[in-house]
Amino acid sequence: MNSTSDDLPLLQIGQTGEPATAGGCGDSCGCAGDDAAYDLDPLTCGLDPDLAALLVAAGLDPVQVEDIAHMAVEEDLDQGVDVTTVATVPEDAVATGDFTAREAGTVAGLRIAEAVLSIVCTDEFAVERHVEDGDRVGAGQKLLSVTTRTRDLLTAERSALNILCRLSGIATATRKWADALEGTRARVRDTRKTTPGLRSLEKFAVRCGGGVNHRMSLSDAALIKDNHVVAAGGVAAAFTAVRDGFPGVPIEVEVDRLDQIPPILAEGADLILLDNFTPEQTREAVELVAGRALLESSGRLTLADARAYAETGVDYLAVGALTHSSPILDIGLDLREGEAAVEGEDAAGSQDADPHEDR
Repeated sequence: MNSTSDDLPLLQIGQTGEPATAGGCGDSCGCAGDDAAYDLDPLTCGLDPDLAALLVAAGLDPVQVEDIAHMAVEEDLDQGVDVTTVATVPEDAVATGDFTAREAGTVAGLRIAEAVLSIVCTDEFAVERHVEDGDRVGAGQKLLSVTTRTRDLLTAERSALNILCRLSGIATATRKWADALEGTRARVRDTRKTTPGLRSLEKFAVRCGGGVNHRMSLSDAALIKDNHVVAAGGVAAAFTAVRDGFPGVPIEVEVDRLDQIPPILAEGADLILLDNFTPEQTREAVELVAGRALLESSGRLTLADARAYAETGVDYLAVGALTHSSPILDIGLDLREGEAAVEGEDAAGSQDADPHEDR
């Protein structure tokens, strides 16, 4: 893919020049400019249209991904330059680097890593995609190969890896839960215990790992918990208030005892959250509800007991640890030794591939 710089020149991080005019995607976005009538179409805003389309297909907002990429790179450069790379690498050097898994796991965030590269690269770069998000990979397996100016690749390395390792760690952890539930009706799903600013990316990683998403925000659905019950003066009062105030919004109610279920069913709850129920109590709840509402287990669930809960017939297992406690998947970037070239020469590794070029 060729650069769309004629229409939407990306602001190069750390590049000297006139300050950018504020735009709808933030001061650092390529959409910033003098044309106030510019249409903020997510498929054309800043990122290469083909890359933006892939992000949309994955359920991600390209504008948000671009903003996160800018934030990550700007944080790393802090208004300056990559002093180590500038001092040690010739300006016109070109190299191919391979993003490689150091351990087995499930990958998530490859296109987001490409977005980070597009923010830093001062020239077109060739990408060879070896795997896709959601794929299981082994230690030593190449995930993504990039040919571009060496300085740009090294400057973008850590920002791209931070996101890629984080999201792949979440996908890997989720895959373990999904595998444990295979053959049952239960699905593992996340919570809102996400890193501020990264919720959409982390929930995307859960999907890559075979899990499903709970609500993305407080406005998607109602979840009546114990504090809401206290504030409203009872479960029925809380349920009625939500139903009257926001008709049509799905309502989930948290319970911690079996005897709380019948009145909630009578009110018409869409989903009941079983808080800290044992597998035996969960089975009783499933029999009591008899399909009249969806059921979700929550509270101190572990991978070791996941199967026991799933076999009760519950619909979901809510696991906040997917996003708040998953370790990263170890991924590294390795430059191919002896294949560096100066600008104008063929970059090794790009002739034999059919690379996608991203800006």
